[in-house]
Amino acid sequence: MRILLIEDDPDIADFVSRALREDGYAVDPFVSAEAAWPHCFEESYDLLILDVQLPGRDGFALLKRLRAEGWDVPVLMLTARGEVGDRVKGLDAGADDYLTKPFAVAELRARIRALLRRNSPQKSTLLVHRHLRLDTASRVLWVAEREIPLTTREYAVLHFLLSNCGRLLSKGMIADHVWDYQFNSDENIIEVYIRRLRKKIELEGEPAVIVTVRNGGYMIRKPEE
Repeated sequence: MRILLIEDDPDIADFVSRALREDGYAVDPFVSAEAAWPHCFEESYDLLILDVQLPGRDGFALLKRLRAEGWDVPVLMLTARGEVGDRVKGLDAGADDYLTKPFAVAELRARIRALLRRNSPQKSTLLVHRHLRLDTASRVLWVAEREIPLTTREYAVLHFLLSNCGRLLSKGMIADHVWDYQFNSDENIIEVYIRRLRKKIELEGEPAVIVTVRNGGYMIRKPEE
């Protein structure tokens, strides 16, 4: 999942970015509405984390403009303001949830998971495919009832593939959703992670889970296919 973060406090931005990258999210951080605006439409995001008090255009104004342009990405607002009136203002502007500073990273993570689930056809925390079960809350993978450890990036790649079961994903699409905009898109690294995942999730004598499409990319076919 790729997250857009707009937060002008460098300490908070660094804290949030590190926490989310540890969880396998790709994070694009910006310090102002003006700096982030072009990227809102040039990139494909799954979530926006938006501070209210920004230099220049504040978070309320940016969100209203985004919604007016038809931007339907879920939005979590961060603010030092705890008053009911401010929360109502943010929700009326188009926010999906609201988190008041200071906040615990565990609550931030839980709210992000809830928003991403709400915006997905897959409402359960379990992604199931044949002999695979991936719990998106605990980030635990079971392969034929055996728990298999995954690195952060392995989890992110597998989650993206399973979330798009039946859809062909190019290397560029995988890179865009698993790594942030600072990543130098070396497509060989995608091949490395696909090989690692295959060693962990494939069963001897069973059809491949991850299918390579020549000059196309990778996909996990739906069971009926």
